[in-house]
Amino acid sequence: MLASFVFFVLSRQQLSSAYRPAMIMSSLVVVIAGYHYLRIFSSWHDAYHLVNGVYVPTGQPFNDAYRYVDWLLTVPLLCAELVAVMNLKAGVRGPLMAKLVVAAALMIGLGYPGEVSTDTTTRTVWGLLSTVPFIYILYALWSELSRAAAGESAEVKVLLRNTRLLLLGTWGFYPIAYLMPLMGVSGSNAMISIQVGYSFADIFAKCGYGVMIYAIARAKMAANDEVAEGPALRFA
Repeated sequence: MLASFVFFVLSRQQLSSAYRPAMIMSSLVVVIAGYHYLRIFSSWHDAYHLVNGVYVPTGQPFNDAYRYVDWLLTVPLLCAELVAVMNLKAGVRGPLMAKLVVAAALMIGLGYPGEVSTDTTTRTVWGLLSTVPFIYILYALWSELSRAAAGESAEVKVLLRNTRLLLLGTWGFYPIAYLMPLMGVSGSNAMISIQVGYSFADIFAKCGYGVMIYAIARAKMAANDEVAEGPALRFA
């Protein structure tokens, strides 16, 4: 996450001013996530100690709420940066970005009560409520954004499609992990699987996604014969 932050900050110099806000959002996403992963690591270290080659609970609970704080801040930014990099008309960009940000915040906020609940009914109800804004986000990314980007070059359309698929593929792990307790999966194996899965999904959904946002910006600049405003950095 922190290495991606350095790359995104430096790569801003290769973009024109129209696309730099999207790269700033990418930088914010990974630096926020990097900070929260440090807190998650610290909490995990305090909750489990190595004894005779086996990690055992110390009695201090592992605080997984750091993930939800991270998602509450970064998921709306992920939606907003995809709209920002398309450089749509103000009349389209503003309302679409606002709706996606609100829907993303609702998706995370509604999912948290179910995540921390041990009651099956409570988890199911909040999970279903969280699914409603999730479905809207998918609709907006595939329908409204596609219409808005109809006049883009073929390369931009392919990159946009791949970016949305990346988002769908990585976000698809989160409901699977959320449903594990409902499917009877529990214990240390479930805990480890969820944490490792969340970590890999976050890397692709934030670092990989940011690289795709950068690629879209460069492709749009090439299609419009734009050049970076300032000294350009070159990466081997």
